[in-house]
Amino acid sequence: MGAIDFHEGISFMRKIIPLTLASVLLAPMAMAQDAAAGGGLMSSLIMFVPLILIFYFLLIRPQQQRQKKHREMLDAIKKGDTIVTAGGLIGKVTRVADAEVTVELADGVRVRALKGMIADVRDKNTPVAAND
Repeated sequence: MGAIDFHEGISFMRKIIPLTLASVLLAPMAMAQDAAAGGGLMSSLIMFVPLILIFYFLLIRPQQQRQKKHREMLDAIKKGDTIVTAGGLIGKVTRVADAEVTVELADGVRVRALKGMIADVRDKNTPVAAND
């Protein structure tokens, strides 16, 4: 399981937000023209329902799925797992508590970290990169 790509989400948001804002700002003018031409509630619903569906399927649902996977990953952490923190530190879990884990970064160097700040759990068989 890879880490969540924050920059990819930001670039997507930068593309979709101006288009959405433009459609929301231009919608009242279009509705005013429809009202003058005899349009009503149905024309405004036809316009906003696809916009809401686009937001749900492109933004909200994928984010909820990523959060669910991350939560499951955090709940499955156990002693002996190799983890990567959000700050980029790689270490081995020595103790697991409800909201914290104790991570051994080097021989005799142990730190406590919040579970929410763990970005990835690596496979036990994956070697940790050496500091060459």
